[in-house]
Amino acid sequence: MIETARLIIRKIEEAKLDMEALYTILSDKNVNKYLPWYPVRDRGEARDFYKTRIEPYYQKENGYYFLVCFKESNNPVGYVTVSGSESHDFGYGLLEEYWGQGLITEACVAIIQFLKAQEWSYITATHDIHNVGSGKVMEKLGMSYKYSYKEQWQPKDLKVTFRMYQLNLDHNQARIFQGYWDNYPEHFIENL
Repeated sequence: MIETARLIIRKIEEAKLDMEALYTILSDKNVNKYLPWYPVRDRGEARDFYKTRIEPYYQKENGYYFLVCFKESNNPVGYVTVSGSESHDFGYGLLEEYWGQGLITEACVAIIQFLKAQEWSYITATHDIHNVGSGKVMEKLGMSYKYSYKEQWQPKDLKVTFRMYQLNLDHNQARIFQGYWDNYPEHFIENL
């Protein structure tokens, strides 16, 4: 468990409170608009999401999936995930009613400190060019834009331009994760 001034950041549990919160977050169309899945339609799909996408993080100890909760109420309002794969992909989601309050930035800063303590060397994050708010969070976290690439995004089957940001936690500024650049032939560096 990680604590900040306003938040508790903890493992997601297969308990009623967490499953209900997961359903609320994953069923919201605006929260999930730029994510690589469709909003869940019911609580059963939310539980399936937990079983197939979240629980494996815990079982394989391959990255982290955190629930972001208010400290005073333990009420879950969002999540942060960090992949244990080579990309070390960093992602987040927050209920729309809490956007603009700095909550996800506060949670992410604490998690980045946790990752530094775990001796992670870097993290990456990508955002759809139309999801400007997510890009602003990446910049607030000290992440630097590295390159853009186009992907036919599944399962939504949309052609999406992503911007890839990176934060080197070990201060090796020469390191740039090339995985997306190498995997997608349509790649380029924008003048932002």
